[in-house]
Amino acid sequence: MEYCGGGSVAGLMDASKLPLAENQIAYVLHHALQGLIYLHNMYKVHRDIKCGNILLTEHGEVKLADFGVAAQLTRTISKRNTFIGTPHWMAPEVIEQNSYDAKVDVWALGISAVEMAERSPPRSDVHPMRVIFMIAREPSPTFKDQSNWSEHFNDFISQCLIKDPAHRPSSAQLLSHPFVSTEAQMGDRS
Repeated sequence: MEYCGGGSVAGLMDASKLPLAENQIAYVLHHALQGLIYLHNMYKVHRDIKCGNILLTEHGEVKLADFGVAAQLTRTISKRNTFIGTPHWMAPEVIEQNSYDAKVDVWALGISAVEMAERSPPRSDVHPMRVIFMIAREPSPTFKDQSNWSEHFNDFISQCLIKDPAHRPSSAQLLSHPFVSTEAQMGDRS
């Protein structure tokens, strides 16, 4: 296993007692998406994306970790239906025990993005068993105050957290989103 001296994104926020800045979030998400694209192209689903499982090297490289609940999809059977993961980050289709695919990682990445911005996932003050019902029945979560964040960041979150996986973009599609594109990381944010 590779040593990641920067620790996890969650550990970084815990140590600093601060959320990440928007440009830092875009950087982490850009590279996490690259990792997800690699996994998804190999027909693997991580199923536990969260800030505690996104690691940083001492040189600022972003790595995905903890593949303990990852699943292999086959080329012919590209859906799973097992209930697994961390409740606050679970996609609605997992909770409803519908067949699901790699787009569950996109949902979890959206929740992780909110976690990076607010230091905790949406509904973090709610018991995990209650959260399961809320995710399935209530509208998709957003930031506590959307006006604190750019239009591109708000749109990125809304794209990741589309409840219907048929309409949720894939990790590859999200990589070209203006919030995480390489060009956006170099220039100003709107």
